[in-house]
Amino acid sequence: MTRPTWDQYFIEITLAVAKRSTCLRAQVGAIIVKDKRILTTGYNGAPKGLLHCLDVGCEIVDGHCVRTLHAEQNAIIQAALHGVSLAGGTIYSTHQPCHTCAKMIINAGLQRVVYVGDYPDSIAMEYLRLAGVQVEHFERAT
Repeated sequence: MTRPTWDQYFIEITLAVAKRSTCLRAQVGAIIVKDKRILTTGYNGAPKGLLHCLDVGCEIVDGHCVRTLHAEQNAIIQAALHGVSLAGGTIYSTHQPCHTCAKMIINAGLQRVVYVGDYPDSIAMEYLRLAGVQVEHFERAT
C-alpha cells in the first residue's frame, strides 16, 4: 500500500467536492486547508436561493456562465460566513484560478494555490506571483 502525500490526499478530496457542482459547463471544486485540516469547501453553483444551471440552463455572457459563483469564491465565502480565518492557508482547486478568484485568494491571506486543470488566465498567474502566493500545478498520476 502506498500512502498518498498530503497534496494527493487533498486534491482527491477536491475532485470529489467538484461532483457537487450545479453548472452544466464545468464541474469545479475547491477546498481550503491550514495545518493539514480542511477549513472550507466550495464548488461552482448559483448563489443561495437562486436557480441552478441544472434547473434552468447556463447564463452565458462573453463565453462564460455568469449564473454561478466559482468554487474558490464559494470556499472563501464559507469561511467568511462561519468566521474562519484563512490567513496562511492553502487552496486546492480542480482548475487554475481566474483573475477574480486570484484577487480574492490574495486578499484572504492564502499563501499557496495547488490546482489540477488548466484555465488560461495569465493575469491571474501574474497577480498571484506579484503577491508572493506560491502556485503549484499538480500533475495527477494516471
